[in-house]
Amino acid sequence: MSEFVISLDEALALRERGALLVDARSPSEFAEGSIPGAINVPLFDDAERAEVGTIYKQQGKTVARKRGVKLVGPKIPALMDAVEAALEGRRPPVVVFCWRGGLRSHSLTTFLNLAGIPARQLQGGHKVFRRWVVDFLEQGHWGRLLVLRGLTGVGKTRLLLQLAEEGYPVLDLEGLANHRGSAFGALGLPPQPTQKSFEALLWDELRKIPVGGYALAEGESKHIGKLVLPPRVYEALQRETTLWLNASLEHRVQVTLQDYPALDNLKDAFIPPIRALRPRLGGEAVERLLGLLEAGCWEDLVRELMVLYYDPLYNHTKSEQRLEIDLEPEAAGLLRLKIAIRELLEPPVAEQPFTCDPQLRDNG
Repeated sequence: MSEFVISLDEALALRERGALLVDARSPSEFAEGSIPGAINVPLFDDAERAEVGTIYKQQGKTVARKRGVKLVGPKIPALMDAVEAALEGRRPPVVVFCWRGGLRSHSLTTFLNLAGIPARQLQGGHKVFRRWVVDFLEQGHWGRLLVLRGLTGVGKTRLLLQLAEEGYPVLDLEGLANHRGSAFGALGLPPQPTQKSFEALLWDELRKIPVGGYALAEGESKHIGKLVLPPRVYEALQRETTLWLNASLEHRVQVTLQDYPALDNLKDAFIPPIRALRPRLGGEAVERLLGLLEAGCWEDLVRELMVLYYDPLYNHTKSEQRLEIDLEPEAAGLLRLKIAIRELLEPPVAEQPFTCDPQLRDNG
């Protein structure tokens, strides 16, 4: 093995110490999924990669390599500049990878070392990292997930972020998924990541929860928008006692309105998901909702959606094994939530078995 080739364990250790990770694959490969935090410095763009691949299949390895050299040669100075700019403030060496740890990452690693930028090539490339993530998510070796649940609008995500600011360990699944986890959950948010990217982000967060530790999470269904929770993650969300959050309908309406800023700019985006409710709510109810939308009656629209759709849909998540927390007023509600978290974390006091002293028995 070359002195510049390192294992995944070594690469992840360098990542923890602040090393820059460089993905040498094409932009479309990078967009499909990469190691979290890596930057994309592609040797080939998508069209060039397709061209070299076609030449490889039709004319063989040697001709494909010659074409690759001609394509990459003029780019080398710009590639070096891109890595050097991204390296500012980071600790070398740079860790370079492609799909299998082949010619692309080997070439870029060589160029960087020749330019005086210490670099290492990840053996096995992104493929070995992807296998690592899949195995980790299948094994489920992380700590407890204490789950916040409640009807739509109680502010579960807002509470999680507030607790995170105060130092509580939090797993923000909806933040990782770029989705609020409801029929209207994608409105006003950036596009969701790919499934592979989502799972890599999940790995990066779950690995921080030691087996003896915990993190707070929001109860989710198996799907968050178009993304699917890995089975072991979903199972972990069902395992613990639920922290069930209660709040009045009016409180929930106001929290929901705050979660959707610039609502008037989203009017058209609301129409398809409202129409999609027709099989569940019926045509008359849907037309009434569309009328409220057209009139800009946002409070009435949100209130109707909760009463007609969300509350009946999510009431079943109120499991028997739960601690109920009233969130109003907010300051007192947050304190009650913290107390409930502490109760779940404190081990129950074991009852001492009754034993009869033989002397007392004999003297009785």
